[in-house]
Amino acid sequence: MSDIGTKPPGKEHELGDESFMSAADLRGYMDKIAAAHAEEAVEAIDRARHAKEELAKTLAEPIALTPERLHAITQSLLVKLRSAAERGENEIMVMRFPNELCTDHGRAINNTEEGWPETLTGRPRQAYELWRDHLKAAGYGLAAMVIEWPNGMPGDIGLFLTWGKR
Repeated sequence: MSDIGTKPPGKEHELGDESFMSAADLRGYMDKIAAAHAEEAVEAIDRARHAKEELAKTLAEPIALTPERLHAITQSLLVKLRSAAERGENEIMVMRFPNELCTDHGRAINNTEEGWPETLTGRPRQAYELWRDHLKAAGYGLAAMVIEWPNGMPGDIGLFLTWGKR
């Protein structure tokens, strides 16, 4: 058994039988850690890109608006509207989608051009048509805006159902 805490003279800075890393070894270790983190970040970006592509594919396909589906959408929307009104809000985001679902990648929406709804495709177009055919006459408004700006470029678009005045 060895005496704990007693080291021969000149050996006070050693850690048991472990040796200190050289500065070059420590830098190499740090580089490996940084590379591992970078690889994880790249993988996360790839997963996010893939998920966005899958979402765009899904939202590009219109859904069958059967009376049952329309009723389910209406009921869900009513719950969200009531909740927002109770919080004193006068708008809710009803849909978020990649700008690829606009024929001009969101340019008309970003520039608040009058004909922006004509650029919508897939389910975003259906959402607009639902508003136009069922909610506009009830006094609801619909606004669209770019809500994400990756690298300074237009990204995702949000559709907002509005009511009342601010």
